[in-house]
Amino acid sequence: MFLSDNPDEQIMAYALREAKKAAEEGEVPVGAVITFEGQIIGRGHNRTEALNDPTAHAEILAIGAAAEALGDWRLHGATLYVTLEPCFMCAGAIVLARIGRLVFGATDPRAGACVSLADVTNDPRLAHQVEVVHGIGANEAVHVLQEFFAKRRKREEDKGLN
Repeated sequence: MFLSDNPDEQIMAYALREAKKAAEEGEVPVGAVITFEGQIIGRGHNRTEALNDPTAHAEILAIGAAAEALGDWRLHGATLYVTLEPCFMCAGAIVLARIGRLVFGATDPRAGACVSLADVTNDPRLAHQVEVVHGIGANEAVHVLQEFFAKRRKREEDKGLN
């Protein structure tokens, strides 16, 4: 973890903890937290394998928790912190939830829908646009992902040798 005076980096550290929980559970290590008025109101990490649910991404779970905490599906004024650039599904959910700000770590050139492949969060044809900041905690997020996939490849290789 890193120490910083930057509030975005401080909150991203919580998202990174969520990502590490996902890795411990055998899930792709992506973590998310949502803040509102300086408080964390929702958190989540990937649970697609555990729930057999392709929609159980960290962002979706955090959005659901935050909406429940506020008692409103509209998350105006909230900030979502996520370790990896959201996919198209998650970017759409961010817009639909009316989240004001998105801060993410690593870009995802294969599936990212906020800067890499598209910019769903700032499409002027949609009813809501989101302020996007990226690169916060990117190095640590990439490291967690690389470590997870290296271990997974090693396990798969070991199974093939036995």
